[in-house]
Amino acid sequence: MRKLVIPGDLVATNPRVAGYGTYVEGGKVYAKILGLLDKTDTSVRIIPLKGKYIPSVGDIVIGIVREVTGNGWVVDIHSPYQAFLPLPEYPENKSRNLKVNEILDIGDAVIARVLNIDPKMKVTLTMKDKVCKPVRVGRIVAINPARIPRVIGKKGSMIRLLKAELGIQIIVGQNGLIWLNGDRRKVSIAEEAIYIIEAEAHTEGLTDRITVFIKSKKGELENERGETQANS
Repeated sequence: MRKLVIPGDLVATNPRVAGYGTYVEGGKVYAKILGLLDKTDTSVRIIPLKGKYIPSVGDIVIGIVREVTGNGWVVDIHSPYQAFLPLPEYPENKSRNLKVNEILDIGDAVIARVLNIDPKMKVTLTMKDKVCKPVRVGRIVAINPARIPRVIGKKGSMIRLLKAELGIQIIVGQNGLIWLNGDRRKVSIAEEAIYIIEAEAHTEGLTDRITVFIKSKKGELENERGETQANS
């Protein structure tokens, strides 16, 4: 499975394997860009996410805190345009009597909504929405933002399929990042299904193929459980 990394993430301890999208510091290799980790025995590189997200007011996005200021947070939303989450736009009942960096710190992930975009394309975020929250658990999957509509499906059909079949939580960011949470093995199935949707978004009969794929993987899980119980 591809792993999403953010700038500053440790990706290797051997500086000789450092490749594209990485930097070496103190004899260790770190991610230089937001992207997908491609790691072998001889090299480590970061594959940049394809396609840049252009924000629109009302969009749900998943972002990474890049900077903490006195009145809020600078958030990377995988866009050419900088986003800012003001402290007053964080739910007050969850931030009372805490310092700004105690609420959210550099490297933290958040689910937020685009509140405003000014004429210079400065993006303001809010977390005063029931779907918005800090990401403390689960997994974030990264795909091309242009493929997000196919992951959602017509009238939300594809996402409903994934949720119903796997019984996990899914929140889709319009910026190409998707949050998954639940049984680790079922989350892995969902992640793999999302990558298939991304790769085959242009093909017909995709929903049927995803349904077959998920049922097949669930069958494998049930067989594993049966074998484990038989051997215990």
